Amino acid sequence: MTKLNNFIIALTLFSAIIYGIIEWSTADDSTKSIIDSQLTPDYIAESLKSDIYNKSGILSYVINAQRMEHYAKLEATHFEFPRFTLFPKDSEFPWEITANEATLYGNNLVILKNRVRLLATDKNSLIQEIQGKHLELNLNTNIISSEQAIKIQGKDFAEQGSGLIVDLNTKKMTLTEHEHTIFKKTKR
Repeated sequence: MTKLNNFIIALTLFSAIIYGIIEWSTADDSTKSIIDSQLTPDYIAESLKSDIYNKSGILSYVINAQRMEHYAKLEATHFEFPRFTLFPKDSEFPWEITANEATLYGNNLVILKNRVRLLATDKNSLIQEIQGKHLELNLNTNIISSEQAIKIQGKDFAEQGSGLIVDLNTKKMTLTEHEHTIFKKTKR
């Protein structure tokens, strides 16, 4: 009887192990297919140009990019080499922001990465250019922010620091950690 009991116990353990392995491998495949379906773009665009208007029919911003991939399930759009032209309220001059890559999320928040540059198109603007590795842009409010190192180029100065907040509508800028500023003497 003990040999029969040992055989039944061994068979039950062997069956449980086989069943566990089958379930584990099936679950792993279904997880992979969910991940793969989320990472496969719903559509791709090359040489993209898109004009976005507000509810009043006024041009809000323009997006140009070498490549765009849209992921509906993730509510995200990824851009390669994007250029956003922003049209702030009550301003006749737009601002341009470029980067090597950017991701636009469903809440109109854009995360720009790698060689990010914010450029003023107004030659008389106090701030002419802002550079960094990472900037966040809220397309609803035209507020740009970053916690990382920033370089600011102005008409008569160059400044470095971190913790940047820029409101393009009011033209107010805050730099929470100032490192240094260099003033240049202009010829008149």
